[in-house]
Amino acid sequence: MSKPVRVAILGATGAVGTELIALLADRNFPLADLRLLASPRSQGQVVEFQGEKLTIEPVTEGCFENIDIVLASAGGSISKTWLPKAVAAGAVAIDNSSAFRMDPLVPLVIPEINPQAAQHHQGIIANPNCSTILMNMAVYPLHQVQPVQRIVVATYQSASGAGARAMAEVQTQAQAILDGNPAQPEIFPYPLAFNLFPHNSPLNSEGYCEEEVKMVKETQKIFGVPDLRITATCIRVPVLRAHSEAVNLEFASPFPVEQARDLIAKAPGVKLVEDWEKNYFPMPLEASGKDEVLVGRIRQDISHPCGLELWLSGDQIRKGAALNAVQIAELLVNKGWLRSSPATALTV
Repeated sequence: MSKPVRVAILGATGAVGTELIALLADRNFPLADLRLLASPRSQGQVVEFQGEKLTIEPVTEGCFENIDIVLASAGGSISKTWLPKAVAAGAVAIDNSSAFRMDPLVPLVIPEINPQAAQHHQGIIANPNCSTILMNMAVYPLHQVQPVQRIVVATYQSASGAGARAMAEVQTQAQAILDGNPAQPEIFPYPLAFNLFPHNSPLNSEGYCEEEVKMVKETQKIFGVPDLRITATCIRVPVLRAHSEAVNLEFASPFPVEQARDLIAKAPGVKLVEDWEKNYFPMPLEASGKDEVLVGRIRQDISHPCGLELWLSGDQIRKGAALNAVQIAELLVNKGWLRSSPATALTV
């Protein structure tokens, strides 16, 4: 790694922020300084980091001075307000919200897929949606060999996608139901324990929710194929952590299943998990806490000669969010793609 850099985490007390702190330590990220930023209600909390006690600071004017990289995971409105200020102060911001993903001037990056896009940043790099990252990690190794023509995906998304409070809500609801009491939803619109429902993001006029549209538009941008045909159905399921997805792929000509398995097995950031005799394939319990996206049950689509089916599970908080952001930061440091002087703030 190159010389140490100064990092700020915006949203340091959330589920992803907590994971970012752990990953910086686990991966021996070259830190000269670490600043933890959150809302005023978290001000003064103390976090242990590599034997030191770091105090949570509020987000204020001037808090990004002398910072090289901002890892942001505090929501779209916070990112829109504060990241242009971070850019103006000379930092590069890696944003986990949807605020800048579809901005044509902002790279949308998965380091295993399009690392070169990060080089062309103007101060902000966007982290894709968690479901998009997990799907693309499995699909891209095949797409490189034979371009995919159409993707049909159904997601099974855990509570972690809505944050730490949502995870706690599912646990509380489950206990309430087991005790014979009604489940009380607060974070989600409906009880999630022992239940499932379509993703609770807003619907558009075509009946697609925001989460589904994100998967479509972001994949087209990351792959550089704006007319790639994709349709998605996103579902919330009563799993604490790690999303799963059923993916159907259509190619222009048949794609041999054994070749697909071999490509997945060799792909970076992906692990092939298949035992056909035991009917054993990726599961969210086993994907939780893992860096790799687990992919398996790769088989011929019996309804289409040029179709493949696959199943995956991946940790939404790690590769679906925090790990991808830290990998982008490592890319910037290793390639020398950071900026050395303040820039004009982006307009949003």
